[in-house]
Amino acid sequence: MNLDSRIDRIIAEELGRHTHAHKHTPHCNWCWTCPECKSEFVSHVVANGACRVGAAPGIGQLQDGLAQYIDHTLLKPEGTRAQIEKLCHEAAEYHFASVCVNPTWVAFCAHLLRGTGVLVCTVVGFPLGANTTEVKVFEARQVVEQGACEVDMVINIGRLKSGEYDFVAHDIAEIVKASQPAHVKVIIENCYLTDEEKIKASLLCREAGAHFVKTSTGFGPSGAKIEDVALMRRVVGEQLGVKAAGGIREFQTAEKMIEAGATRLGASASIAIVEHKKAA
Repeated sequence: MNLDSRIDRIIAEELGRHTHAHKHTPHCNWCWTCPECKSEFVSHVVANGACRVGAAPGIGQLQDGLAQYIDHTLLKPEGTRAQIEKLCHEAAEYHFASVCVNPTWVAFCAHLLRGTGVLVCTVVGFPLGANTTEVKVFEARQVVEQGACEVDMVINIGRLKSGEYDFVAHDIAEIVKASQPAHVKVIIENCYLTDEEKIKASLLCREAGAHFVKTSTGFGPSGAKIEDVALMRRVVGEQLGVKAAGGIREFQTAEKMIEAGATRLGASASIAIVEHKKAA
């Protein structure tokens, strides 16, 4: 079965579940675009996804173990060396999973965090995803050589929306290959995608060998949504991690994201989250 057939199959499976449960009006033919149809479908997927992953590792002791889910993040372009150093010290103190920084700071962070157990995560093709694959490959190889253990890449959003799925899959696969042995999280930037495109993008990530699928860059018009996390988890199953990022600023939101299926969170308000404080 080719890639397009697998994509169509999983969409058909989701629509089949929706059709079975949905009491539709005579004029609706399971269009998946009208408000009623779309709302019920997404709610159905959220319910299934949240139920299936509700027993994720550490969920019962989330208050004590939340830090292990968090990539402590500073990606704003004006971030200074002093701010990056502070980020690393905080990550080591709170035992966050990683720091997520722009490529220019990877070597600096790798030096500061040596021996702490905190990983260095960085970004490739960020934040637009519109670089050529060759440029992304160069970026990925360089940051891994400099000490990155995780690479968050952005898909080519325009190519996905144009239906060029082979191109998108190849783009992801090449970055996965170039990043070895680092893990790759693929940002699909949900704020620009329809629900069908989110499903297709998540499946492409799985097929291309990525380790995580990620909701957002944090630079788009909106960030992570609970229903998107559940939808992505439903598509990738247990094979991939799901990273929620963008707009997660307090414990309650973080908790809901994990309950919906997230295994990693990207946040700049990490300390406020783990200390149950409202971010400034």
